[in-house]
Amino acid sequence: MESRGAVDSAAVARQARFGKLPERIRFEDMVEEKQATPNDPARDAYNPEGSWMSFSCLAADLGL
Repeated sequence: MESRGAVDSAAVARQARFGKLPERIRFEDMVEEKQATPNDPARDAYNPEGSWMSFSCLAADLGL
């Protein structure tokens, strides 16, 4: 009968340790949002002298 008591005590220990699921974690606590790059007003400013470099045109690409 000693083995039956050992099995029961092991079952009680397992129930105490794994008997319930951990508390739920909210989605807001798992996700951190941060900006990829800081805002740079100089980068977003319009530059008429350099605007031709970012213009994409097939004729310009072919050198026509």
